[in-house]
Amino acid sequence: MTKEAFERLFRAGVPPTKHGYPGLGYKTTREHGMLIEHDVAVPMRDGVKIYIDVTRPEGKGKVPALIAWSSYGKHRPFQYEYFLKEGGVKREWYSKYTNFESPDPLYWVPHGYAIINVDPRGVWQSEGNAVYWGHEEGRDGYDLVEWAGVQEWCNGKVGLTGVSYLAIVQWLIAATQPPHLAAINPWEGLSDMYREFAFHGGIPETFFTPIWQKSVSYSVNRVEDLPAMIKEHPLFDAYWATKVADFGKINVPAFVVASWADQGLHLRGTLHAFNHIASKDKWLIVHGRKKWENYHQPDSVEKQRTFFDRFLKGIDNDISKWPKIRIETRDRYYVGKSRNENEWPLARTKYKKLYLDARSESLKTAPVRSASQARYDAPGDESRSPAAYREERAQFDHVFRETTELTGHMKLRLWVEAVGADDMDLFIAIQKFDRHGKYVPFAAFSALEDGPVALGWLRASHRELDQERSTPPQPWLLHSQQLKLKPGVAVPVEIEIWPSSTRFAAGERLRVVVQGSDLYKYASWIVLARHPRTINAGTHVIHTGGKYDSHLLIPVISHKK
Repeated sequence: MTKEAFERLFRAGVPPTKHGYPGLGYKTTREHGMLIEHDVAVPMRDGVKIYIDVTRPEGKGKVPALIAWSSYGKHRPFQYEYFLKEGGVKREWYSKYTNFESPDPLYWVPHGYAIINVDPRGVWQSEGNAVYWGHEEGRDGYDLVEWAGVQEWCNGKVGLTGVSYLAIVQWLIAATQPPHLAAINPWEGLSDMYREFAFHGGIPETFFTPIWQKSVSYSVNRVEDLPAMIKEHPLFDAYWATKVADFGKINVPAFVVASWADQGLHLRGTLHAFNHIASKDKWLIVHGRKKWENYHQPDSVEKQRTFFDRFLKGIDNDISKWPKIRIETRDRYYVGKSRNENEWPLARTKYKKLYLDARSESLKTAPVRSASQARYDAPGDESRSPAAYREERAQFDHVFRETTELTGHMKLRLWVEAVGADDMDLFIAIQKFDRHGKYVPFAAFSALEDGPVALGWLRASHRELDQERSTPPQPWLLHSQQLKLKPGVAVPVEIEIWPSSTRFAAGERLRVVVQGSDLYKYASWIVLARHPRTINAGTHVIHTGGKYDSHLLIPVISHKK
């Protein structure tokens, strides 16, 4: 194994006994026709042992295996009641055997599958030190797939399944090409840890990350200290590269699901990975609902089984009739229509510019002749004095004269200047308002119901573009150096707005909001993209009109004939 070009920082694990850990020890139980093997030791290639639970049908028949790999571990069935409205998940949809974001063995085992839940390396009492979402987990996942594929109870076919962490790791494992891996089902899994989890537009995520760290730190050994690594690696470098899969090496059948609601976490990377994997057989669904609800609801589980029945059991079912892509175009929270498509992004997209006019706080269809400015105070780090922290913003509205569908990436090009600072953190929201000026909400952040159309972020010093990877609707930031601002000098920046699909009726309004802090703040940790520690100070200035071509690029979809 090659030596890493960086020092990986670890912290001591939290003793598992603090979370009601039952203790390590192999045993078998039989419940509801299921044979459950607890704490099966599986050796990795370097001799380290990890421990898994295998739940399979009683009897001697051979069945395929579904692996649910997560550093939350196999000892933590998660109660969805901790979240707003239980994240939309109904209790009759899952049993007590279901781990967080994982398949329910009580459904799958009677249908002829084995479910494997995992304590990965360094998690709970598995040996070694825990490293998250990287090539290391990909290699360990390879070893587990190959172990499972040759067990006497297995038919030689192994699949990967699950939500969030369990989806992310599927990209990493599948890229190692284990011979017994037959199919994957990534249900909302980011694919670029730097751009989609740790830094949004170069702005560090410092709210959810420390909470998440605690949730994966139960270990008798050491665990990767992600907050410390974020601090030590503010630019994209060799460390972050170890957490990106080689998508071109993923060639197994893939059933991929994403949600417009998952702004700031899984949406962008799920779509990126789908487009770049080499799988001949691949399908994509993009919905606008809550992710845990969508994964566990009965019709989704049936689709999962149809997929795995075809590629793990060889059953000739109706999957050949599935559309390659199916997307939901939203009108508002939980109101929308789904349709079939052939590609992503949609080939018939017509990109149009809406030009910012600070004088009228509007978005215009033609270039604005007269230059003007929008200014707002950017008071900085809200974590230091939350009581005194106040939000100021600039906003720009466009009223649609006819019904318009926007599906795809938007891009916001701004000419910006910082007065009293040499950098600026910009937070962008695209919002919808009805004909009467009332805010139109959407599902957001896994469980919430008042979210935006889409979000975007940028730290101005990270504005340098990768010219090869950038496209007109999707700028790709290099994050390789910091380009500080100069006093009195306005610079152009291009801000990626994460993808969405929304219908605006005639008379309805699109609003662009720009401010120096997160637009959506909640007391609950369920908000997965928060940035309370900004570098902001002084005043932000947005230049529009004249020589300043500040504009929003929108993806207009023509109706099929």
